[in-house]
Amino acid sequence: MSDLKSRQLALYVLCLGDLMIVLDSSIVNVALPSIQTDLGFSQAALAWVVNAYLLTFGGFLLLSGRLGDLLGNKRVFLGGVVSFTIASVGCGLAPTSEFLVVGRAIQGLGGAAVSAVALSLIMGLFTEPGERAKAMGIFGFVMSGGGALGVLLGGVLTGLFSWHWIFLVNVPIGVAVWFAARRVLPADESVIDQPRLDVIGAVMVTAALMCSVYAIVGGNEAGWLSAQTLGILGVGVGLMIAFVAREARIADPLVPLRLFKLRNVSVSQIVGVLWAAAMFAWFFLAALYLQKVLGYSALEVGLAFVPSSVVMAYCSLRVSDKLVMRFGIRRPLTVGLLLAAVSLALFSQAPVGGSFLIHVLPSMILLGIGAGIAFNPVLLAAMGDVEPHESGLASGVVNTSFMMGGALGLAVLVSISTARTNHLLASGSSRVHALNEGLQTAFAVGAVAALLAAIVGGAFLRPKPMADMDASASFDLDPAGA
Repeated sequence: MSDLKSRQLALYVLCLGDLMIVLDSSIVNVALPSIQTDLGFSQAALAWVVNAYLLTFGGFLLLSGRLGDLLGNKRVFLGGVVSFTIASVGCGLAPTSEFLVVGRAIQGLGGAAVSAVALSLIMGLFTEPGERAKAMGIFGFVMSGGGALGVLLGGVLTGLFSWHWIFLVNVPIGVAVWFAARRVLPADESVIDQPRLDVIGAVMVTAALMCSVYAIVGGNEAGWLSAQTLGILGVGVGLMIAFVAREARIADPLVPLRLFKLRNVSVSQIVGVLWAAAMFAWFFLAALYLQKVLGYSALEVGLAFVPSSVVMAYCSLRVSDKLVMRFGIRRPLTVGLLLAAVSLALFSQAPVGGSFLIHVLPSMILLGIGAGIAFNPVLLAAMGDVEPHESGLASGVVNTSFMMGGALGLAVLVSISTARTNHLLASGSSRVHALNEGLQTAFAVGAVAALLAAIVGGAFLRPKPMADMDASASFDLDPAGA
């Protein structure tokens, strides 16, 4: 086998491993109502099926990258695949809600390991600019298309079999990836002078965010001004302050604070948090609207999400880079986020007896277009100010803030939806009308978050001209090289 073919085979294995992680972030949304019924989740606690994964994934993404530097990317990739696969078995066979949430958290740890080093391995395999651009194109296509496949597969598996299979389907994929990766990935090289790992920092920031989300999720039941809610929030804030103080004084921080002195890096974090809060909540709440209000089956929900996912993949692959090269970063980012805000605003008007063609599809298409053209500009804006050797770190910081923003935003919007629903139920409204009003309120708040992201990005980003960005070839997401 030629050197090029062996590297291409390694690329396909890495893409398949990352596809497994992408599938798991979208496949679960369609099955949430079935999981809620079988395991007895409350409406607010159901968000933890998503949040447990997002928090550990985001919290340990940067640490996993450092582990790859110290222990070797191949070793960390294989360990992540094993952890993710075993956790998938636990999730698929989970007998209780608590067991499932723990399994999802372990999945997040494995997913962080796989995602953090897969891109680094690809960059090492393909060093020639033309080859690297094509490899990045294939990887980007898998990442974009995985969302559509996950939603459809989630609907098919849940509708024809049961929700357990959305997790068990990872097992044969994980086993195949592990065996193939052992054979085709290059051996790890020993590197002298490795940085120390900030394990304590990773644990602190993850614990801080978990405390914050837990307090928000339980706020409706315990009371927003109760000792429990304020106490847990206080612990979360205290841990975050301690984390920042630690990062400022240690030699090898998990997140070097000097990055945030760069204007575009800091603005990108704010944009990423606001946008992720709106987008993650959109997928979660839209699945509930379709099943709980319109009465769709799991399979019908999966099919309903396909237009949005396909449009998002197409715009990410074929449209976003061309818009950036023609108009720069700021305008595509702003327009994309505005379209996402309009999408959420449309969904906030969806009635109890809504029509798919009138009340659902337009929002699906708009979100697909908006998210598809806005993702690359966010990354490009964040990395345009950093040195080439820190571009991976900057990308990791953006991805981490995106995951954390999604987790916190989802917790807030679910709490808002639940509070509104409970208020209307207490006033005598029917359950379906109360639930729909609660979802409409949450969608409206999500629209405001996306609008704020567009305003912040459009007003405060100061990206360099595209001609000055050396990394533009790395963002060519067209496998054909068009």
